[in-house]
Amino acid sequence: MEIVKTHFNRRSFIKVSAAAGGGIMIGFNWLMSCKPGDEKPGQLALPDEWFDMNAYLKVGNNGVVTIFSQNPEIGQNVKTAMPMIVAEELDVDWGNVMVEQAPLDTKKFKRQLAGGSQSIRQEWKALRTAGATARRMLVEAAAQQWNVPVSELQTENGIIKNASGKSIGYGEVASLAATLPVPEEVQLKAIKDFKLIGKPTKNVDGKKVIKGEPVFGLDIKREGMLIAMVAHAPAFGMRPKSVDDREARALPGIKDVFIINSLPEGIERQWSDVNAFPELVVMVGNSTWEVMKAKKALKIEWEATSKLENTDEYEKALSELLEKKADTPARKDGNPDEAFRKAAKVVERTYSAPFLAHNTMEPMNFFAHVTADKAELVGPIQTPEQLRTTVARVLSLPEENVTVDMTRQGGGFGRRLYGHFGVEAAVISKRVNAPVKLVYTREDDISQGTYRPAYKVKYSAALDKNNNLVGLKIRGAGIHESPVFANRFPAGTVDHYLVENHSLDSNITTGAWRAPRSNFIAVAEQSFLDEVAEAAGKDPIDFRLELLERAQTKPVGERNDYDAARYADVLKLVRQKSGWTGTKKDGVSRGVSAYFCHNSYVAQVVDLTMQGTKPVIQKVWCAADCGIVVNPEGAKNQMEGCVVDGIGHAMYSAMTFKEGVADQSNFHNYKLIRNGEAPREIECFFVDNGIDPTGLGEPGLPPVGAALANALYAATGKRLTTQPFAQADLTIERM
Repeated sequence: MEIVKTHFNRRSFIKVSAAAGGGIMIGFNWLMSCKPGDEKPGQLALPDEWFDMNAYLKVGNNGVVTIFSQNPEIGQNVKTAMPMIVAEELDVDWGNVMVEQAPLDTKKFKRQLAGGSQSIRQEWKALRTAGATARRMLVEAAAQQWNVPVSELQTENGIIKNASGKSIGYGEVASLAATLPVPEEVQLKAIKDFKLIGKPTKNVDGKKVIKGEPVFGLDIKREGMLIAMVAHAPAFGMRPKSVDDREARALPGIKDVFIINSLPEGIERQWSDVNAFPELVVMVGNSTWEVMKAKKALKIEWEATSKLENTDEYEKALSELLEKKADTPARKDGNPDEAFRKAAKVVERTYSAPFLAHNTMEPMNFFAHVTADKAELVGPIQTPEQLRTTVARVLSLPEENVTVDMTRQGGGFGRRLYGHFGVEAAVISKRVNAPVKLVYTREDDISQGTYRPAYKVKYSAALDKNNNLVGLKIRGAGIHESPVFANRFPAGTVDHYLVENHSLDSNITTGAWRAPRSNFIAVAEQSFLDEVAEAAGKDPIDFRLELLERAQTKPVGERNDYDAARYADVLKLVRQKSGWTGTKKDGVSRGVSAYFCHNSYVAQVVDLTMQGTKPVIQKVWCAADCGIVVNPEGAKNQMEGCVVDGIGHAMYSAMTFKEGVADQSNFHNYKLIRNGEAPREIECFFVDNGIDPTGLGEPGLPPVGAALANALYAATGKRLTTQPFAQADLTIERM
């Protein structure tokens, strides 16, 4: 057990004002309330009174508990997992818990953001402390009521008991508990005493999602609400010059047509204010259909404001960067040039990947109602705090006058980190002086998106006469950023090691895409290590373990951003579970990879067969170390999603440009993986080490592309270095 300081301020422990007279009625959040115990209809009757114990939870007078999920839910299951942590320490029956999406409130909650697979990791201790603190206050209330020491009382599933068997429910003491002082420190449970954490638990919204009941951004409706759509410039590097809107304005239901600049000059920008199209032609009307017709009727003249770029030019420019030395290496150990001069064997390979769109199932949208002195925003956003700040700056409002409510979100993958669509909705609402819902079409979102950068990286490996890896050079380049992490594996395992980074400017908007940079570099790195292992005559898993053993026993360099023992453990686990022997059996070809990112370790093995030139992925084994697994059900779902997503994008997806115009605009020419192309089976395993949990929304995606590439090499004899792989000739050369 662990004793922790509570550190809750007064505001985060809002008390019932009528201390002796009972509590206050608090209604449900109309956006996101739900009942985890739906399988027991009728059990969770609404209480007559609620008592706020702290910012994270309130207890009803009938023992029902509402736990607030503070972070945006984008399908990563935090709305289930984070309340589970609170409920564990509160020691309440999960069937008596309701989960409600908290609004943005940065005075109560520390981090309300969905990104970087950090929600559980960053809030683990705070959520536990919140639950334990409320439990302690409830126990103290019972002790006062019974006039006994707190030490004589125990809790179990929302019931407080003493040694004689006397018991009382949380609801019966909640009124008194809510008036007690906040304890300065509380005791957390020992891991061995967890009853809910580690238990597979269904998504609290699962049944409702199937029935279409949760409120997504596109579902928002308000009295007097208008629909707005926008026309972006057709190409990156263009802006509207003039608009002939006479025909559009004459159409039924159209209220207004105008041009806005959602991020005018002089507005202080944040990291999330990434948008190549701040100047937009806006149509506002009564319905989506009417506004879409008006959009088609517009005659807009566009003008170029910068160079209109082409994919072929990027390819050439990135390749040229890979031939240049960086002014300052990102990392240099030993004497790499000397190692390569003395090498018995050198292996070199260049890898590349294109821009990628996010393709959330729910296109961008947001509701805004701006009046003279305040702005109300509701919608799907991964960064509500950043959206609030930008809206306040653009509208010249105090931040406290801007509210942001989060709906459930139809996917994020990094796209909704950049909330310009929310800012646009606010600017439009102010302009038309009415509540507005802004809706993007699929074409808007794909062809004028915020993309995963295009990348290239060149690897060079030096082997000595005993086939030991003695030198490694990595030179990476990308649009706006290099993909290479200088201090991650295999840094620390090679005596002579060099990393050089280059970046290329562009007017294409880029940003985070699920597992930023790792989504490419893992595929390149782990494909290359497979090739080096082959050149050294070693089994690919044995080769990686050999390097990781070096990192543990005789590490090179002062900073290596990974734990080599945990890295090795997931490789050993996937080897054991997949029955890896390094040989092909029954026509099935295998590939392996392992990668560390977002504080978690994942190793994967892919088995596939070939039907002509088409790979059929028979099975994927996943071994992950993310510390304590809060919800095995959600963790498994995350890993499976990562595997399907990672294979699909490595295999099929690309964004390309001609004169600044995206070649792809919808799913007819931007291919995502189809159901029939997904692995036929995925099996997941998790290392049980009792370490504080990290994240899983992203770490399972990066390595699977390499395991796929290595399996395709085993099947066809061809090393695939350019994504998407489906464009390569996959004719079998050898079996």
